[in-house]
Amino acid sequence: MYVLFGCGRDSQTSHQNASGTGTALWPIFRGNNQLSGITEESLPDSLRRLWTFKTGDDIVSTPVVGEGLVFVASSDGRLYALNFVTGDSVWAFDTGSALEASPLVLDKTVYIGSLDGELYALDAINGTLKWSYKSRGKIIGSANWVNSADGTRKQIVVGSYDSKMHCVDPETGERLWMYDTKNFINGAPAVYQNSVIFGGCDALLHRVSGDAGESIVKINVKSYVAGSPSVSGNRAYVGNYDGQLFCVDLESGKIVWTYEDPEEGAAFFSCPAIADDRIVVGSRDYRLHCIDAHTGQRIWTFLTQGDVDSSPVICKDRIVFGSVDGRLYIVRLSDGREIWSYDIGEAISGSPAVTAGRVIIGAEDGAVYAFVSYM
Repeated sequence: MYVLFGCGRDSQTSHQNASGTGTALWPIFRGNNQLSGITEESLPDSLRRLWTFKTGDDIVSTPVVGEGLVFVASSDGRLYALNFVTGDSVWAFDTGSALEASPLVLDKTVYIGSLDGELYALDAINGTLKWSYKSRGKIIGSANWVNSADGTRKQIVVGSYDSKMHCVDPETGERLWMYDTKNFINGAPAVYQNSVIFGGCDALLHRVSGDAGESIVKINVKSYVAGSPSVSGNRAYVGNYDGQLFCVDLESGKIVWTYEDPEEGAAFFSCPAIADDRIVVGSRDYRLHCIDAHTGQRIWTFLTQGDVDSSPVICKDRIVFGSVDGRLYIVRLSDGREIWSYDIGEAISGSPAVTAGRVIIGAEDGAVYAFVSYM
């Protein structure tokens, strides 16, 4: 199964902290609220499988980590909390509808959007429902958080197929504001200076104030945005359905550069990862692309045997990502040379979580896999 989007197309188990769990943190599907997909973790030359947990249906979302637990959403409608060390089930919450969005962990609460249009807030430790918030369309992108203008509170933001970006109070689930885009919102919003950055099927990249939900700038990115933007400094990077990747200045609202391959180019569903001087992103042309962050020129590409919807994670001099060809890959950042791969055997369209010496990823065989260094 591929990740689809629409744009007019149609028993408790102990989870006591063990070695490593106290520092294990990957609370959102790109690691931070800028969605930059980069970590100071190092990756070895090879990994071994540590544990596997099987759910009842496909996993197309990204696992997240917090409170000594791995949280993974499944198309079987359940959000699972697993022991970070052993992979044993701690609790599961049944939403009654398929889950494609990735969870968000914030202040001992886990937030998850569902295809039934509900955003659920659960106690991260025991899975108890705190509240649910109803949008009028399915939610397939992760929720994120943005500070209020005075910095005194955090606010939850999530996009929906009702064409709106919703901002809700994390304690009560009450709506704080709602911003209408006139078309579906597919991915997760990123955050820049207390503003919310996102795209959707209106072919615009929006910057909206986090405090009031008012438009600050809109940038025409020429085609549907199927995935999520990433932010570094005052620049956002986002791909579209027509195979173009844009670097945008969020202050001026101007496009700095556009990257595309006129011969092999295909849709970008992957969210870019941002290093100091280069951008790495997957494409439906079966390739991982590495691009100069300053000029938008290609540095290298790495060819897989399937679409690369998985958003890569940069781990110092290495990159980890999955492919619809069923493999998890590690390649070198400098030149794109393959270092290691593991054949799961079923499509991987979600993205890896990388924390405390582990790489954790879900696959469309319904399983979540945790890998650790051979050393």
